[in-house]
Amino acid sequence: MKNFNLGQALLLMALFAMLLFAIIWASLAWTSTDVEMSVHGWIALGLGTSLSLIIGCGLMALMFYSSRSGYDETASPEFRVEADDEQTRLPPRE
Repeated sequence: MKNFNLGQALLLMALFAMLLFAIIWASLAWTSTDVEMSVHGWIALGLGTSLSLIIGCGLMALMFYSSRSGYDETASPEFRVEADDEQTRLPPRE
């Protein structure tokens, strides 16, 4: 395990203080109004959050799949790696 120096410890404490401040501020802002959300609002909030997470996770999965399967390497001719095996060699660009 790596030891923290003073600068890293101060940075970590400052980040935790900002996180704590943001959580307290958000909870105060959430409970400060007398407006109540209807059932339809809660359903819309839940569906919007769920669908956003599903879309984000799906796009990240596609990005990792594309990166791991080698589709990203053929997009730019400057970064092409020539293989020794003739079967895996990319066709010449015209």
